[in-house]
Amino acid sequence: MGLRCGIVGLPNVGKSTLFNALSSNKAEAANFPFCTIEPNVGVITVPDERLNKLAEIVKPEKVIPTTIEFVDIAGLVKGASKGEGLGNQFLSHIREVDAIIHVIRCFVDDNIVHVDGKVDPVSDKEIIDTELQLKDLDTIEKRIVRVEKVAKSGDKVAKQDYEALVKIKEHLESGMNARSLKLDYWPADLFLLTSKPVIYVANVEEGSITTGNEHVEFLKKSIEGEDAELIMISAAIESQIAELDDPGERELFLDEYGLKYSGLDLLIKSSYSLLNLITYFTAGEKEVRAWTIHNGWKAPKAASVIHTDFERGFIKAEVIKYDDYLQYGSEHACREKGKLSIEGKEYIVKDGDVMHFRFNV
Repeated sequence: MGLRCGIVGLPNVGKSTLFNALSSNKAEAANFPFCTIEPNVGVITVPDERLNKLAEIVKPEKVIPTTIEFVDIAGLVKGASKGEGLGNQFLSHIREVDAIIHVIRCFVDDNIVHVDGKVDPVSDKEIIDTELQLKDLDTIEKRIVRVEKVAKSGDKVAKQDYEALVKIKEHLESGMNARSLKLDYWPADLFLLTSKPVIYVANVEEGSITTGNEHVEFLKKSIEGEDAELIMISAAIESQIAELDDPGERELFLDEYGLKYSGLDLLIKSSYSLLNLITYFTAGEKEVRAWTIHNGWKAPKAASVIHTDFERGFIKAEVIKYDDYLQYGSEHACREKGKLSIEGKEYIVKDGDVMHFRFNV
């Protein structure tokens, strides 16, 4: 499955600079709004030391990591929900992603214009939230009009939909995002923007990357109680890291700033955690490959990310735990030691499983 994360925020908060650094693509970065109109897409390989260690053992022809797509979506402004600043176009791009990475400016630099004339991360967050909420309200109100008459006719599903839609509408009107509303029942196919999981990225100056600053603290308080993650990244530092090709040099550079992980690593870890994703592996002479699935998926569903026929004709899965594969050094040795298990349709795949599927269509 392909993971797609949309990078959003007001103009001039560092979105495109961060995107360029993460993807090594060159989205245009300039000191004026609407520099990015069509979304730039960067396909990022997910670093996973387990994949490398398996490759060292198997020595395959190819090693294929899993990937994440980062989409640099143009800066939103007040009125985007009503079409301001090409807002409708931008909002449609957000609808297509799995998760939102909301970049918020938490640094002061007189050389970089702020769209509202001052650095206020809480206000910036609220502007984006409001525009997404207004767009969702429009979606909900249109659905209510369609459902209400059917509900009054006695249709049970329509009645259930209508009651839920009214609650969602009230929640959005109170200035809250849909993701924070706890409902036992949700109408199908709403595709609400504010129901998408979000990672808030506080873009700080280099000197604040380990300590944070008052802007970050204000932002943290503003998202308390919200089902979201917040990480600090310096787009300026990430730009410098992107220019270093040697992994050793990158590690030394991070050490100088007291950092263990790059911003890319933090975003990937947060994205996987937020979306409840795990990785399993396939290992053979032709290729060693990583596959991303949702935590809790059973073996047939996990097999479907390789090919839908694998799910449709699933017979069984051969499973070796990653640690066992490393300890015994080969699939053959794991089989001889009784460390290869045969699992059926009810087996729930675990993070790090090395798997081989048997199927018949």
